[in-house]
Amino acid sequence: MSFSGEIKKELENKTFTQNSARAFLRDAFLETGSMSNPEKGYHLEFVCEDESRAQRLIDTMQKYEITAKTVKRKRYTIVYIKESEDIVRLLNVMGAHNCLMNLENLRILKDMRNSINRQVNCETANISKTVSAANKQIEDIQYIKDHYGFDNLSENLRQMAQIRLEYPDSTLKELGGFLVPSVGKSGVNHRLRKLSELADRIRGKAEN
Repeated sequence: MSFSGEIKKELENKTFTQNSARAFLRDAFLETGSMSNPEKGYHLEFVCEDESRAQRLIDTMQKYEITAKTVKRKRYTIVYIKESEDIVRLLNVMGAHNCLMNLENLRILKDMRNSINRQVNCETANISKTVSAANKQIEDIQYIKDHYGFDNLSENLRQMAQIRLEYPDSTLKELGGFLVPSVGKSGVNHRLRKLSELADRIRGKAEN
């Protein structure tokens, strides 16, 4: 059964005061309402044959701080809700509490998956950035070694260049621990930047 069908099945057992707003919304959904699979996206709608009924639906939902919009589809006026928070409010107003809880559980799972995906993407981007930076550092240091020589470097830069080539996959923190005396990440980054600047100067002179 679809999520929309589950809502209607639950609403069929609900009774409200004859002229209440809740009864109106419940009956309207049973007659013309539908909801898409929330695992794919949030969309609940009512298909109205005339604009007056559509406006009454909107006005009624506004009493419960539910925001709905309209769009024309052939000869019908569609009242629709896209925000999950508004859909949750509507299900509560109509008395579809079991479906509401199912929707909330799905929302939590989707938020968790999205959060994990964002974290993984961020970590992947950081790893890619770190690898690219390390490759550039090694390329610069190798160029210095071939076209300038480590003997022309200061002790600090010579040691840094040798350690970077020896441990190409190490992080800045790990590289700092290999130096004697050890140096923090900022110190390692400073020395590597100096080496890159030197490599660029050597390349510039070679081109001229």
